[in-house]
Amino acid sequence: MRIDLNGDMGEGMPNDAALMPFLNSANIACGFHAGDENTMTATIKLCREFDVHLGAHPSFPDRANFGRTMMEFSPKEIYDLVRQQIQLIAKIASAHGQKLHHVKPHGALYNASAKDPVIAQAIAQAVFDEGPALVLFGLSGSCSIDKAEAIGLKTAHEVFADRRYQKDGSLVPRNQPKACLEKVEDVLTQVNRMLTSKEVQAISGEIIPLQVDTICLHGDGPHALEFAKAIRELLDLIN
Repeated sequence: MRIDLNGDMGEGMPNDAALMPFLNSANIACGFHAGDENTMTATIKLCREFDVHLGAHPSFPDRANFGRTMMEFSPKEIYDLVRQQIQLIAKIASAHGQKLHHVKPHGALYNASAKDPVIAQAIAQAVFDEGPALVLFGLSGSCSIDKAEAIGLKTAHEVFADRRYQKDGSLVPRNQPKACLEKVEDVLTQVNRMLTSKEVQAISGEIIPLQVDTICLHGDGPHALEFAKAIRELLDLIN
């Protein structure tokens, strides 16, 4: 199986066009944490130009905190906000002759779905009801994946090139020291271990087993383009 490289796009960062040639999949902000109809349209056109899979990147309605702060919503409210965002970007994509390939929750919503089965179920059902053929990207080995597969959704176990892990398999929160990898050699070491040994070393030293279907690179990082080029070279050697 070929390993996919995905990036979070359409979030107002200046390097989307430069990153796109190195990606297989793009997760496009749907306006709730970043972006608007214009940025969605521009990013969809880039996906078409570079033959990159088009995905929705739904979030809590939290532009002030870039969708990275946990918010209290009922399962029904989460279901509705995810469906609303998928519908919005699907409509824009359709107007440009494109179809959605996948859905990947963003930020706090993503992290919550990895740990909370109720939230995971609400998101999975929203994705399924919008399109049973859509793929749900979720944290490798998490309940997000479990709930999606239980209702018949296709899934992609996601790992992170530029983030450190905790011993329970979750990501180190961004407000903690050393949450993100800063050097290309560290990123390549982590990605290579994920691909060859199907594991990652937690920040506390434990070894965490992983299933790897897709690798995320954050497009808003200061070294995103450098990381993307290096990871693409590695993937081209291994795939």
